[in-house]
Order: sequence, then C-alpha cells, then structure tokens
Amino acid sequence: MSESILHIQRDLQAAGFYDGEIDGIWGDKSKDALDAAVKAATEQRDCSIAVADVKPDFRKLAWGSRVSQAFKERVIWIANALNMPEQGADWLMACMAWESAESFTPNIRNMAGSGATGLIQFMPKTATALGTSTELLARMTAEDQLNYVYKYFRPFRGRLNNLSDVYMAILWPLGVGKPESFVLWSRANRPTTFRQNAGLDVNKDGAITKAEAASKVYDKLARGKQAFLG
Repeated sequence: MSESILHIQRDLQAAGFYDGEIDGIWGDKSKDALDAAVKAATEQRDCSIAVADVKPDFRKLAWGSRVSQAFKERVIWIANALNMPEQGADWLMACMAWESAESFTPNIRNMAGSGATGLIQFMPKTATALGTSTELLARMTAEDQLNYVYKYFRPFRGRLNNLSDVYMAILWPLGVGKPESFVLWSRANRPTTFRQNAGLDVNKDGAITKAEAASKVYDKLARGKQAFLG
C-alpha cells in the first residue's frame, strides 16, 4: 500500500473529486479524479497569466539564470495555481535545484539506482500514478515536465506555506503542515529509512526532523537568490 497514494486519495476525496476507496491503489478512479482536479484548477484560473501580472521583484526567481523565460513563467503560474505565498515560486525553484543537482534537466536520474528522474526526481510508481512514466518524463523538455510537477503538487494546494512544506511534499508527504520539530524518521522507530538518510541527522541525536531534512534546500534557496540573475 502506497502512503503517497493514500495521501493523494484523501486530498482528492476532501476536495470532492474522488468517491472511491482510500486503499493506496492507483486505479482508474484515482487517475480520473486527479485529472478532474487539474482541469478544475486550470478552469478556475487563467492559464495564460502573464508575468506582468506578478510583482516585478517576484519575477527575479532563485536560480532563474539556469532556466528559460518560459520555464520561469510556468513556475510562477504553478505557485499561483497552488495558492502559495509570494515566495512560492522561489521555493519551487530551490526544491528543483536540490533534486536536479542544480541542472534543471528533465532527464537527470538518481545515482543510487532508484529510478527517480527529472526536476523533482519522480519515482517510477509516482510517474505511473500521474499518467506517465519516467522514460517519457526524461524525453520531455524541462518546460513540459513542469506540467507533471504541477500535477504532482496539485493535491497539496493551499497547504504549501513554507519551503519545508514544499520539500516535504516531495520527500515525505506526511510532514506537510507539521512543525519544524516533527520527527520524520528515527533510529528507534524507522531504522532502515533513518539509516538511508543518516546524513540529514545534523545534531546526531538519532532522529531526523523536518527542519534538518529541509536544511539543504534552504541552502539552495539562499545560493539561488544571491545574484538574482534571472
């Protein structure tokens, strides 16, 4: 049973799009519900939103010099469509910088062999749940892959209130909305997952908190905003 799919199904049900069982299985009902949610979001908001409609300083995205103008405009639209705060587009860029090793390339793959691919390192099962595959994602342009970044984040609409929450949506969705002190994994309760992420245990106390897990992404945000070259 997939925890991430359970989470998506609950959000889709709460939003009135899903009336199936909350079973962690990605079937036709789940896929149709997600498609309906994305369609509703795009109908509620003009998809042709112009960059000029956003505050000028907001256009100077973190890591903006690494991507195209079209990429930046789509990231700004995604942040608005997800009801994120003003800094939301910068947070998305910081997370993609971290996940893609600052490359923002659609075909970058996880070196550990997990099969994760792309701007937010889509796992194979996640790609399937979104109606695609990691192979297809890798063949897309970075700009087109952003459509799937949006589909992935859509169930978290209205809940991404800080950079930690955005990163938790990628890394460990149960951490979205939790305090920074929330323990994601510990040596006592989740020894295998803790061991796989032991490098994030900054204070070496045997527990990895939300704040510790997100610390590297905050560093990426700071680095990406230093020159505001975008």
